[in-house]
Amino acid sequence: MAHLIDTMAYTGQTPWHGLGNVLPPQQSLDIWLQAAGMNWTIEQSDVMFNVASDALHIRPYSDSKVLYRSDTLAPLSVVSSRYNVVQPHEVLHFYQDLVEAGGFELETAGSLKGGRKLWALAKTGHDLKLKGNDLVKSYLLLATSCDGTLCTTAQFTSLRVVCNNTLQMALRGATGAIKVPHSTQFDAAAVKESLGLGLSHWDEFKTQTKALAQRPVAPEEALRFFSDLLAQPLDEENIILTKPVQRLHELYQGAGMGSELASSRNTAWGLVNAVTEYVDHHRRARSQDHRLDSAWFGQGAQLKSQALNQALTLLQ
Repeated sequence: MAHLIDTMAYTGQTPWHGLGNVLPPQQSLDIWLQAAGMNWTIEQSDVMFNVASDALHIRPYSDSKVLYRSDTLAPLSVVSSRYNVVQPHEVLHFYQDLVEAGGFELETAGSLKGGRKLWALAKTGHDLKLKGNDLVKSYLLLATSCDGTLCTTAQFTSLRVVCNNTLQMALRGATGAIKVPHSTQFDAAAVKESLGLGLSHWDEFKTQTKALAQRPVAPEEALRFFSDLLAQPLDEENIILTKPVQRLHELYQGAGMGSELASSRNTAWGLVNAVTEYVDHHRRARSQDHRLDSAWFGQGAQLKSQALNQALTLLQ
């Protein structure tokens, strides 16, 4: 089976998905571009079609354009003529001043689906330590696509060190993300201004996370949480009827990485961590790169965000 990930680079420990090329820390953006397989550009051409069945009679279609890779000439997508492209080098250079002056450090970058999705992830330098030595670090993710499946998105994300699970920072029921549709031009400076330095996002996320770690959860309440999350009800005697709910409950009850830490054991934070581990490590996927695509950009990311928002309602 072909991999979704063409090339990926990372520093530090091997990511949870086990994919990519390792780089020493503090590398230049040019080295990152090469190691992450992002040293190419997205080119565009007219859409042409043949109007003759028995000959070659080519005509143009001006309302759309074909996007293709400069290095392999492989087609990427057919998009509207008004579609604004974000180049691979723009994704990495978004972080340049953040790395040079803001204390950020690039940790992961790469592409998915033949270059149709591009992303980079950087540490912000902020972290949180919960009871039981449960360490959570803050990251900034920038991702885009050239096939219309993803707006250019800047998203603050947390990573729990004990299990390497990722979680988008949903604040007050919002996504905590800045999204730029491809119908408009990507303005990196404007996006950074909207994000600020992430301090307010991180402070609010820390407050929420500490509250979740202090919120006790009864066994029956945990079962209801998972069954409600997956819309898979229990029977009249609270017996688990589906394997996904059963797996989530097992991860919460002690099978999950870090589930025995004081911050997670029988707490609302433990509920959230069971879901993030399930999505990042255990949910059925065709391959590890399909799992990454889902966990960061697809149904897995939506499920993790839904779990966090549902857990926050327990604080009310």
